[in-house]
Amino acid sequence: AALSLMTIGIAVPGLLKSNNALIPIISMVVGTLIGELLDIDSAVNKLGEKLQKRFSGSRITEGFVTGSLVFAVGPLESGLQHQHSLLFSKSVIDGVASIVFASTMGLGVALSGITVFVVEGSIALLASVVAPYLGEAVVNEITFVGSLLIVGISLNLLGATKLRILNMVPAILLPILLCRFMG
Repeated sequence: AALSLMTIGIAVPGLLKSNNALIPIISMVVGTLIGELLDIDSAVNKLGEKLQKRFSGSRITEGFVTGSLVFAVGPLESGLQHQHSLLFSKSVIDGVASIVFASTMGLGVALSGITVFVVEGSIALLASVVAPYLGEAVVNEITFVGSLLIVGISLNLLGATKLRILNMVPAILLPILLCRFMG
């Protein structure tokens, strides 16, 4: 619970970035619709279930999905703004969280490290390549949407909600288009 609250605290500065409330609103609604149509959450859960069958663990799916979600958040700001403090802070929290998660959810948490490495590395690299072409307004709106997802993850970890955060992930990309037409 303490780690979840700390994660919310890390997200708060990003929630101050938006300059046009309609952009994150539309991004979240349309992005979630896209994610639901693609059913990203189910695909990741199915992968976790396959791993669970392969390794005969009781909570591998839960550990894999939880670890993948929690640990993969943070590289956007690092890549877009070359500000690595969020990534470093999240790494410390993630290190402690991985020990706690692994003690209750087992091997799935360790297996999530593979997806985290691929996803986090890809996001950070892609963000650093495209950042010069996006402009400050787009970066601010992406940061805001990403921060909302971090809060959602934290609320899930606290047991307050059961949001399908993976299905909301496409919302992060929509400010790129929306800022062109609404910015």
